[in-house]
Amino acid sequence: MSALFTVPITSTGGSIVCTNPTDQKNIYLVTFSSPADNRITPTFIDALILALDIIEHRYPKGVVITTSGISKFYSNGLDLELAVRTEGFLDKMLWRLFRRFLTYPMPTVCLLNGHAFAGGFMLAMYHDYRIQNPAKGFLCVNELEFGVPLQTPMMSIFREKLTPTTFRNVVLEAHRFGGKDSLQAGIVDGLGGLDEVLGLIRDRKLVTKAATGIYGTMKEEMYSRVLNGLDDHAGNLAWREKVEQKKDEVQARSLQDVEKWEKSKAKL
Repeated sequence: MSALFTVPITSTGGSIVCTNPTDQKNIYLVTFSSPADNRITPTFIDALILALDIIEHRYPKGVVITTSGISKFYSNGLDLELAVRTEGFLDKMLWRLFRRFLTYPMPTVCLLNGHAFAGGFMLAMYHDYRIQNPAKGFLCVNELEFGVPLQTPMMSIFREKLTPTTFRNVVLEAHRFGGKDSLQAGIVDGLGGLDEVLGLIRDRKLVTKAATGIYGTMKEEMYSRVLNGLDDHAGNLAWREKVEQKKDEVQARSLQDVEKWEKSKAKL
């Protein structure tokens, strides 16, 4: 593989390396290695977006593949403590990363070499295609297990791309999908490694899809509902506040009904 450029991930001493995996010059393999498990942090986000920017503005249109240089993990999701204490992390950083992949003006393929949990799974879903290691690694949204609700852009990409049954199993069961389960559920497009990714690119003729310059525009229209959620962070929060107020009203009334029932039962 011929190396094209490297972007450092300063907070962990890691890096993002872009290479040509074949003799075909416009297939770009973006490999990120940010010890210990490729957490999606502000510096990771900045480095990954910069790599995408460099490819878009300095290289011919083609296909972007992302994968991890850490064998166990594609990405273990957010560093929650860092995310909470970083002002604007969601709307100015994470949503920006998701938006960049959702609307990227070239086909994107995620090569899931290992585990992708929570935000890592979401990042994979924001790609156009996914190939998963058949032998190791799980895909899982496990926020249910530690009590962190998903916000609109975290939820909407699954709703948009998965069947209702799979969407339910991802969100309400925190199901762990190995390669075969992922393929059966329609989460990934195939199983394997880089050879299978290159086969998918070849079979679907993806290298030429961005040539007319409207590939990103087509995705903006295709995923307009997801894009609206990414771009309206304040509106999402206002909607959630309204829902919480309504929920409080319903719970108060239901509690009153239970207490009334208990009193009537005690009189019998």
